[in-house]
Amino acid sequence: MSNAILQVDSLLSGGGTDVQAILLAVGLKRLGCSVALAGPPGGPLSHEVEKRGIKILPLPRDKTGLVLALARWIRRGGFSVIHAHHGRDYWPTILAARLAGGRASALLTRHMAKSPSSWPSQRFLLNASSGMIAVSQFVYRVLTVGDYEPDSTEWERRARPPIKGDLSKIHMIPPGIEVERFVPREETGERLSWGFGPEHRIFALVGGCSFPYGKGQEVFLQAAALVHARLPQTRFLLLGSGNMQGYLAEKVRTLGLQGKVLLLPHCDRMPEFLNAIDCLVRPGVGTEALGLAILEALACGKPVIAGAIDGIPEAFVSEGCGKLLDQSTPETLASAMEEIARRESLALAERLALHEQVAQRFSSEILAERTLALYRRLAS
Repeated sequence: MSNAILQVDSLLSGGGTDVQAILLAVGLKRLGCSVALAGPPGGPLSHEVEKRGIKILPLPRDKTGLVLALARWIRRGGFSVIHAHHGRDYWPTILAARLAGGRASALLTRHMAKSPSSWPSQRFLLNASSGMIAVSQFVYRVLTVGDYEPDSTEWERRARPPIKGDLSKIHMIPPGIEVERFVPREETGERLSWGFGPEHRIFALVGGCSFPYGKGQEVFLQAAALVHARLPQTRFLLLGSGNMQGYLAEKVRTLGLQGKVLLLPHCDRMPEFLNAIDCLVRPGVGTEALGLAILEALACGKPVIAGAIDGIPEAFVSEGCGKLLDQSTPETLASAMEEIARRESLALAERLALHEQVAQRFSSEILAERTLALYRRLAS
């Protein structure tokens, strides 16, 4: 195969999938590949792509224009692999590869804990592609055999059927994080900027907050009210944007947590943010392929409390890195948070050991090496 590889991300909106596409492109470039990323030049993360030395090939928003533009870039660039990351880009990538002459492999990564939703995609997508990457063992299981919880109160968890086609074309490659950035260190500046001091124990939830569930922000706030009533020195952060923000602000008020909970829409300094908190919390709500924020917090040597749903247990690199909960009720979350709050903080040596465990399994360098090996297997 040629070493010319095109990553496709028509959103670059700032989510975890977009970050993974960028980190993979950067990692492949370090391995000597010629890499470009096809995406919107004005996307929220477009500047980040260019800052990291990856060329952006402009894509329009509409599907027809996207296919034609991709086919044009494939022909001009002589790309041997076209790798799509968002569900909306799967079929345009496959069609563009064929329109460009059919010599390029069209590879897809499934970053979500469910199969593609449309009937044509469930029936024909896998066989039409050159292969599909699942980002966790759980996602691999969903794609190959499905997952069913008919009694779940969350409709999207009740039935996640498998994808049809040649299942040998599905490969499991875990995501990667920048372990060189997410390193344990002392961080007091962020705490002061939030109005919190060294005496406070800070619990944070990171993730988008859109109806109906977000990442479990509502149950987190209910648990926070229980914890704060027993441990007044505790403080709480919600980091993420979405259409629940107004609702959550009202929830903070009705729970009497003004000044104890901060709602932050975004953060440009995630390593500093995670080093400043005492514990990351991810309730078992919705679906989760693996949990990038969990990996980043653990790499900073911070304990994590999380619901044991979907791929989340795969992110827990050791028994001493926090607590996995079978149920994420306000009471169970509060009990776990209170237990963490009463513990001594991890010593720096313990935090560094936790970082090393994450680095050995989930670095962006390992992600790039494994993905490049798959590209070469497909080419042969």
